Amino acid sequence: MTAIDLSKQARVRVSTETLSDRRVVIARTSFPGDESELTEDLGRQLTDGIQLAVEKRMPFVMVISTTGVAVAEGIAGSLSWARAASELTSASGVIPTFAVAAGPVLSGPALLLGLVDIVVFCDDAYCYLSGPKNVETYTGVALSAKELGGSSVHSQTSGLASLSSEDVDQALELVGDVLGYLPNSNDDLPPVWPTTDSSHRSTEEVGQLMPDTPTGSYDVRDVIGELVDDGEFLELRPRWAPNLVTGMASMAGMSIGVVANQPRSLAGSIDIPASQKGARFVAMCDAFAIPLLTLVDTSGFLPGKDLEWRGMIRHGAQLAFAYARATVPRVGLILRKSYGGAYIVMDSVNMGNDVMFAWPSAEVAVMGAKGAVEILHRKADEEERAQLVEQYEAQYLTPYPAAERQSISAVIEPADSRRELIAAFTMLATKRERLRSRKHDNSPL
Repeated sequence: MTAIDLSKQARVRVSTETLSDRRVVIARTSFPGDESELTEDLGRQLTDGIQLAVEKRMPFVMVISTTGVAVAEGIAGSLSWARAASELTSASGVIPTFAVAAGPVLSGPALLLGLVDIVVFCDDAYCYLSGPKNVETYTGVALSAKELGGSSVHSQTSGLASLSSEDVDQALELVGDVLGYLPNSNDDLPPVWPTTDSSHRSTEEVGQLMPDTPTGSYDVRDVIGELVDDGEFLELRPRWAPNLVTGMASMAGMSIGVVANQPRSLAGSIDIPASQKGARFVAMCDAFAIPLLTLVDTSGFLPGKDLEWRGMIRHGAQLAFAYARATVPRVGLILRKSYGGAYIVMDSVNMGNDVMFAWPSAEVAVMGAKGAVEILHRKADEEERAQLVEQYEAQYLTPYPAAERQSISAVIEPADSRRELIAAFTMLATKRERLRSRKHDNSPL
């Protein structure tokens, strides 16, 4: 029998601890050497920790670092993390789950990070399934571990990292910040935030953030800051798919999730990463009874051959699917542009949205005036087209035709935005929907 060197195997300690006044189950791994491996015992203890969290209805936090399964144990190590993956899947939507990548998280066990709700990456962490040597062998590209799977890669390129931190202590503080908006389990309602910010506060300044021209840029996070309590907004995945902003805030003390198009990036248009980012966030909020606020300013789906070939239709459907199946209170506000299919998938009333507001200057249409005129009046000369564009803008690029068809609940002034949004959320606080009887849906993954 081959002796196993226990000095290079991972150890785990499962305990209940307090993060930001919340009791959580934390599974911490500690390693005596740089070549730490995930053993059968570690996988079993991780599984026990997840089961304990589900039983006690407490959030689960996994602080993990491992270079892969213990080769000396044969298949036992692989089976152990597979059981942990199964338990994480069972816990999904029941309790909030977090992972802190504290160092290397390599090979199969790296998939555990993809199963939790929120991942926080420490600066020294790196994560991948196939290492630099394999990548160089198959592609001829030489990369370091950090270049292949470091914190910046997963924060900006892959979207795995929800947040990043300098070290584990700061990472756990960030976990506590997110927990401030989440319930302990799906049996509970989200926490209520104490605030002195008046529910009737005027938001006249928010309208002044809009550019003078339809193509002008602005930062939608400034708009969010004006609308939510005390201007506090916790953005998740801020560097990945920056054309869509997602994060947590509160209004009148109520925890809410915010989804907003970002005009500063790709003019707020929707591409594949934005669809995936929005769908994942909407699903998490719906799982834990967190109402959704959607701020719309988009000219549509981003055009491009590569996007279409990579499955823009399939991935765009993910965002539509996530919104359509969400049963939490859903309130929206059209800030400026809302065109075409993007208007529909950004939580339109026809997708099940409860209350959709629009500012008087909002443009709600199939497409912009110039594109519409080019299609409808191909033979018109330049002078005629200019006149037709003006007519189209006056007749169609307003929120009122959509309001007449009840796709917009009300047209409101920017100064009244916070008051109207809070009134809508308050009205919907007791919203309940009867779910269809079925095993589960078939999400367009």
